Amino acid sequence: MRIIDVDTWSRKQQFEMFRDWDYPHFNMCANVELTALKSLVKERQISVTIAIVYVLSRAANEIPEFRLRIREDEVVEHAVVHPATTILVNNDQFSFCDIEYIEEFSLFSIGAAKQIASIKENPFVKDERERDNRLYMTAIPWVSFTSFMHPMNLSPADSVPRFAWGKFFSDGTGLKMPLSVQGHHALMDGLHVGRYFAKVSD
Repeated sequence: MRIIDVDTWSRKQQFEMFRDWDYPHFNMCANVELTALKSLVKERQISVTIAIVYVLSRAANEIPEFRLRIREDEVVEHAVVHPATTILVNNDQFSFCDIEYIEEFSLFSIGAAKQIASIKENPFVKDERERDNRLYMTAIPWVSFTSFMHPMNLSPADSVPRFAWGKFFSDGTGLKMPLSVQGHHALMDGLHVGRYFAKVSD
C-alpha cells in the first residue's frame, strides 16, 4: 500500500471537488458478453459464480483507480484488492464472504470454494468498514436489471467500489449478463469504468 501525494496528484482538482459531496458515487450498468465464459466453465466444471467473481476482481486489480481508497484526508493505493461477495444461505438470507484474490485462477478457485463452503456452514453479517482493501460484490440472479443502487453509509466516506451482476439472458447473438459498476467520483471517472468494462469483456 502507498499513500498518494494529493498535492502533486493529477486528480487533485477532481478529488477536492467530489470528496465532500453528499453522494459522490456514480454507477454504470451495461450488458457484458458471457457466451465464451459460460461455455468454458461448463466444459471444465467450474463454478460460474467463482469464475465471475474472479473475472471482476482481476479487471479491478489491473486498473489502479479501482485500488484507490479515501482514508480521512489521505488517499491510499492498495497493491491488491480482494472480493467480498454476498452468498445466499439458509432461510433466504445472505451472508458476506471474503475471498483472497490470487492471480492464478486455479488457486483462486480452490480458495474461493473453500471459503464459500465455510461461510455457508457459519454465515455472518458484520460491517467491517475499516477493511477497505475490498471489492464489494453481489449477484441478483433473478432479474436482468438495467439499473442498480447499492445501500451505503456516507459518514465516514466509503470509497470501496461496488459490483452487481444479474440474470443471464440471450439477445439472439449470444448470452449476456447485466453488470453494474459503482465508484467514488473523487477517485475515478467514467473513463476508468469504461476501461473496466473493456477488460471484463476481453
